[in-house]
Amino acid sequence: MAELNDIALVTQVVVFHNKEAFDQLVRKYQSPVRRFFLNQTLGDEPLSDDLAQETFIKAYVNITKFRGLSSFSTWLFRIAYNVHYDYRRKQSAELATTIDGEQAGRTAANSQSYTLNSSLKMDLYKALSLLKDEERTCITLQLIDGQPIDKISDITGIPQNTVKSHLKRGKEKLASYLKENGYDR
Repeated sequence: MAELNDIALVTQVVVFHNKEAFDQLVRKYQSPVRRFFLNQTLGDEPLSDDLAQETFIKAYVNITKFRGLSSFSTWLFRIAYNVHYDYRRKQSAELATTIDGEQAGRTAANSQSYTLNSSLKMDLYKALSLLKDEERTCITLQLIDGQPIDKISDITGIPQNTVKSHLKRGKEKLASYLKENGYDR
């Protein structure tokens, strides 16, 4: 029923240019999209907000390209994934062109400068930081956002068996880290 509601809202936006219908979609999905980015950026709230805003802008601009072949949420998370992927690629290119490493130092300092409000949250972000980008994406989409493997595959464009491999390796790394830090009880 919720998916039917999403389709009705998308139809309102596409056919009648109803911005209020798009606002309803934003309100419905802004928390999950922002949470996705918070986990990908290891708690960098301003960056997560910027990436979420960029995701919704791209969704609005491209909403006529939504064909309903997947759920609206899968389509939206695919946009979010691409926004984050583009951001990471841009950051890698900028770091590669920096000769003396000053930019790398500033980037690391910025991501460390945001205080987290609990040691558990800090441990979670520390554990997530140990994962490769693809592992972190798959882990957060499954364990935090509750996405099934087929949806993770649709969102990331990664084959389902590779998603399963990323999940297995990521869970092993998380379990090892958490056990080493006293969470084995």
